[in-house]
Amino acid sequence: MVRETRISVDQLVYPMFVRDGQGIREEIGSMPGQFRISVDRLAEELQQVDDLGIPAVMLFGIPDEELKDPVGTPAYAEEGIICRALREAKQQVPDLLLVADVCLCEYTDHGHCGLISQTPGESPGVDNDSTLEVLARTALTYARAGADVIAPSDMMDGRVAAIRRSLDAAELYRIPILSYAAKYASAYYGPFREAAESAPQFGDRKSYQMDPANAREALKEVQLDLKEGADMVMVKPALPYLDVISRVREMTTVPVAAYQVSGEYSALCAAFDRGWLQRESTVRETLLAIRRAGADFILSYFAKDVAKMIREGNWE
Repeated sequence: MVRETRISVDQLVYPMFVRDGQGIREEIGSMPGQFRISVDRLAEELQQVDDLGIPAVMLFGIPDEELKDPVGTPAYAEEGIICRALREAKQQVPDLLLVADVCLCEYTDHGHCGLISQTPGESPGVDNDSTLEVLARTALTYARAGADVIAPSDMMDGRVAAIRRSLDAAELYRIPILSYAAKYASAYYGPFREAAESAPQFGDRKSYQMDPANAREALKEVQLDLKEGADMVMVKPALPYLDVISRVREMTTVPVAAYQVSGEYSALCAAFDRGWLQRESTVRETLLAIRRAGADFILSYFAKDVAKMIREGNWE
């Protein structure tokens, strides 16, 4: 009766990986229990998510390797992997909320989140401003294909404003933007990069993702994205940045999301497999910690596990 923090199924978003091909449901080696799924097998997975009462999924696309190019063309192709997945999902499971991740790392042959430029005599780097047009085009393509929410994760400065202008010009005023506003250059993304086949081919992403040492900077990033038109903001990763979630929650009234990322998931799964931690109670405690810090909803690869525990009465 007096419990301060609670978890319900409708606070969960389930991340999913959709890849080119036919008849594919392949387990991800570093993420036990998670799969890359082809579009023709997507409906059965989405139906399971919907049946569990989980309200939303986040879709990440994995195009065939030979389709990738320096400017991420497969990201905004109308017959690209995400657009096909969105249309299939909307047709087969119309009540499920579809959140489309907008980034270029899965679609570029260099694996970076933006376009690359190089000044003579200097190392190549991401060109922030030239990337904005591609991100806006990608977001518009996804919205037209059926995305209910657009979620830019690239961390380019100005991308929320560029996406909002693009959506509004197409009279898609009601499509909200969930901005990865405070996304850190984290060591916890390793399993995701294997899953999405998106590891950078040179350098790293520290020039555009946030320094793990900085918390005040996160508040600045959030403020900038809100001014540009973000409807919701996200902190990523979750558990190592509970203080940031809390400070973001205090500074804004918009919904705040937290992403319990692949490394958090995989580390816990390894501990569960070795018997070092008890699965149900540990998952419950970690999600409660994220909610207690101030997250309104959580993206988690444990979402289906949690929904089953709640349904079966094994959550309390």
